[in-house]
Amino acid sequence: MSDNTYDKGRLNLPFVGFCTFAKSPICEDWDNIKADVAFMGAPFDCGTQWRSGARMGPRGVREASTLFSFGHGGAYDHEDDVMYMDGVNMVDIGDADMVHTDTEKSHANIEYGVRKILESGALPVVVGGDHSVNAPIIRAFEGKGPLHIIQIDAHLDFVDERHGVRFGHGNPIRRASEQDHITGMTQLGIRNVSSSNRDDHQAARDAGSTILSVRQVRKLGVQGVLDLIPKGVNYYITIDIDGFDPSIAPGTGTPSHGGFLYYEVMEILQGVAHMGDVVGIDLCEVAPDYDQTGTTSILAAQVLMNLIGYVFHARNLRSEG
Repeated sequence: MSDNTYDKGRLNLPFVGFCTFAKSPICEDWDNIKADVAFMGAPFDCGTQWRSGARMGPRGVREASTLFSFGHGGAYDHEDDVMYMDGVNMVDIGDADMVHTDTEKSHANIEYGVRKILESGALPVVVGGDHSVNAPIIRAFEGKGPLHIIQIDAHLDFVDERHGVRFGHGNPIRRASEQDHITGMTQLGIRNVSSSNRDDHQAARDAGSTILSVRQVRKLGVQGVLDLIPKGVNYYITIDIDGFDPSIAPGTGTPSHGGFLYYEVMEILQGVAHMGDVVGIDLCEVAPDYDQTGTTSILAAQVLMNLIGYVFHARNLRSEG
């Protein structure tokens, strides 16, 4: 087990020091990323159809994540009797550059950052921004498939085109389905009013998607959901924070009641991590200004920290077995 960093000097409480994700070291040289995990912000919210504000998501999640950086040599979970994150090296490479009003350039910058992370061999963990940032992230995985997408979201995000818009936050999973390296999708939590209509739902199914609402997930149970997901493949996980119920995640532009609670999502994601290799993660739509308590950002940071822990623990078990 790694040593506790606070045994060697600073106590380094959450509210002191530089605000990187989980207080991980900064890496501004994208040609020299040396880590197991690379965190990048994608603060683009020009793809929203209603309330903006997700551009502040990466800063909010970074600040909240300092809560989970007490300097222990990992994170001990007494229920699993596992020291998660033990020996996992993580860096924060900052944000992709945003060019206001220029979706194409901003998305290209996001894609470039993810490609650099993948070239380094690190696991990319990207925080948006609105969910449109998923499109350039998925493009960056070109030649690294096949991938199966696991989506946690209130909305299907499978709109093809409206008034010429193809890269808004209602389009990313449709754009992903068009990529040769994407072989299927499991879309969980889909409910209530969405920009995706009946035809979009059918198009998603035709493209190889399994679509489940929150109530359907609860009826099936965790294992029932996992049984519907292909085994032994590479997974890309995309999480829209509005997949969670607004009672625990109000800080988002499009809250949707009837959403998931924390453990419902985490138990599924933990199971996915053990079924195959998770090769990329994004979490989007956190808009901190709609939640003055900071609860939404804390939830996002905790989801990411635990999910990263699950991914590397599962990888270690597979390498040992």
